[in-house]
Amino acid sequence: MTTSAKLSPAPVIDATAQLVTEHYVFPEIAEQVADLLQCRLAEGAYDVDDAEELARLVTADLQSVNSDRHLRLKHHADPVSPEQGAATLAAMRRDFDTSLGGAPRVQLLDGGVALVELAPMLFPLEWAAEPLGAALTLASRAQALIVDLRGNRGGDPDTVAFVCSYLLNKRTHLNTMHWRSGERVEQSWSLPHVPGARFGGTKPLYVLSSTSTFSAAEELAYNLQQLGRATVVGEPTLGGAHPCKGWTVHPHLEATIPVGRAVNPVSGTNWEGTGVRPDIPCAAADALDRAHSLALIRLTD
Repeated sequence: MTTSAKLSPAPVIDATAQLVTEHYVFPEIAEQVADLLQCRLAEGAYDVDDAEELARLVTADLQSVNSDRHLRLKHHADPVSPEQGAATLAAMRRDFDTSLGGAPRVQLLDGGVALVELAPMLFPLEWAAEPLGAALTLASRAQALIVDLRGNRGGDPDTVAFVCSYLLNKRTHLNTMHWRSGERVEQSWSLPHVPGARFGGTKPLYVLSSTSTFSAAEELAYNLQQLGRATVVGEPTLGGAHPCKGWTVHPHLEATIPVGRAVNPVSGTNWEGTGVRPDIPCAAADALDRAHSLALIRLTD
């Protein structure tokens, strides 16, 4: 059992407002958000004793200006390190160790169709390259492939590029990250070579989505959809296109601040606020059966 640190809302709000002002990808929005937090603090809106309740209240206000779902005050039940980013990494590591490295299901379905589930995250590539490469190499022999992202809540853009590399035939521009105020632009490309075998860029490919699919998982679906490489089947995704970093502002609280925005080279925009719109809309629970049926029809044409 852990002992909760004493909660004083003012230092948490001051630190969070400062981080938003210094790092949020849209400086003009950052000022509005920081002012709102300070006003709400002065009104007594954050006069609570529970860190989890404070996280809920502050997150609602953080997201009230422009509905950015990456802009959050996250509660952690166990105390977290003050080192920047450590809280998120620790939580990721626990999930990584209990999900076969982020590829918990690889299955051959009827008709030579493979299913690869990527969940609950696309973990940092230095961890995930081996298990993801093994899963995708195993599926490379299938006649069609279904990638299940319905339970994937995000992760590492480098891992997105790694997965895309198994599903394309040649090096391809996938995305461009514009960091705060246009100070730096960084392109993301698929890899010229992968460990193992590629599924490649011509066989039928389907991506399953849900209203829980978020962040980097949305980028994976969006990249493949915009390239005309995959058919997205399921529900519209959650709608978060801004990569973020985390800062500990209390032993149980982490401020996550978006520091960039994604721009797809095909669409010239991204999925922020709108989500990835499926090509074949259906309930998430029905998406696998629907995609499997579509793959079988295509293979027999």
